Amino acid sequence: MNILLTGGTGLIGRALCRQLSAQGHQLVVLSRQPAKVAGLCGTGVRGVSQLAELDREPLDAVINLAGAPIADARWSEARKRELWNSRVTLTEQLVDWLGKREQRPSVLVSGSAVGWYGDKGEQVVDETSSPHGEYTHMLCDAWEAAARRAGSYGIRVCLLRTGLVLAPNGGFLKRLLPPFRMGLGGPIGNGQQYLSWVHIDDMLGIIRFLLDNPECRGPYNASAANPASSREFARTLGKQLHRPAVLPLPAPLLKLALGEMSRLLLTGQRVLPARLQQAGYQFHYSDLDAALASVLKKH
Repeated sequence: MNILLTGGTGLIGRALCRQLSAQGHQLVVLSRQPAKVAGLCGTGVRGVSQLAELDREPLDAVINLAGAPIADARWSEARKRELWNSRVTLTEQLVDWLGKREQRPSVLVSGSAVGWYGDKGEQVVDETSSPHGEYTHMLCDAWEAAARRAGSYGIRVCLLRTGLVLAPNGGFLKRLLPPFRMGLGGPIGNGQQYLSWVHIDDMLGIIRFLLDNPECRGPYNASAANPASSREFARTLGKQLHRPAVLPLPAPLLKLALGEMSRLLLTGQRVLPARLQQAGYQFHYSDLDAALASVLKKH
C-alpha cells in the first residue's frame, strides 16, 4: 500500500514506519523536518513538508498520529493553542486536502486518546460510554470530529482512543523509570485513579488491524483489557525493577507544580477495548506484569 503518515517521527510513528516498511509498503511522512525522516523512520521512508507535494501521487491509506505531547508543558493558553493546532487544525487541513484529491485513500486511521472520556473514576467504560466534560474531552472530541469529516468523501474513518503506550524507548515509562530505579517511586495522589495502558506491539497491531479490516470504522479504545490503578501500576513496576514503590507523589504538590495539567495524573479512565475485541483483535499483552517485563527487557 501507499501510506501517508502524520506524526510519523513520534514514538508510535517511528516503530510503525519501520514495521510497515519492512512489510513492503511505500511510506511518506509529513514532517516539518523532512530531511530527518529517513534517519528516524527508516531509509526507505520519504519525508515531505507539504501535502501539496503528494497531489498527484497514489494514496491507499492515511495514518494521522500528529499532535504535540500533551504532558510536556503546563497548559497555558499558548500551550492549549499549540495542542489544538497540532491536533484539530492539522486534521482539518488534512481532511480538506483529501477531499480535493481526484484519487482518495480508502481509509483514514486517526489519533485520539482515552482522555476523550474525561475523569470517570472507577467506572468501567467502553466506546458506548458518555464522557465527563472537561478539557481533555473537548480537545479529543474536536480532534475526532475533524477526522470524521473524511467520511463525507467516501473514506472509511477509524479513531484511535489510545491509552498510555508502554515502549522501551520513550513515552510514559521514560519519565517514570529514573525515580523508580532509585527506589523513589510510588503511586500518584491517592493511587486509586486508573491508568489505561497498551503495549507498543499491540498499538502497532491495532493500527494494522484497522487498516486491513474494511468493516471497521468509528472509535476504538486502543488499550489493554486490564487497566490498572496507579497503586497497582507502581507496585508492578517496582516489582519488575526489584525496588520498593511506596513513596506517593502528593496531589497538592502536583497541582502546585502542574496546574490544570495535573488532572492527567490525578484522574483516570478504566477503559476496556470492547469494540476491538468484538471485531476479533487478539491482544499480545493483556497482563501488566508481562507487558512491563517485555518492555524493560529492551530498555
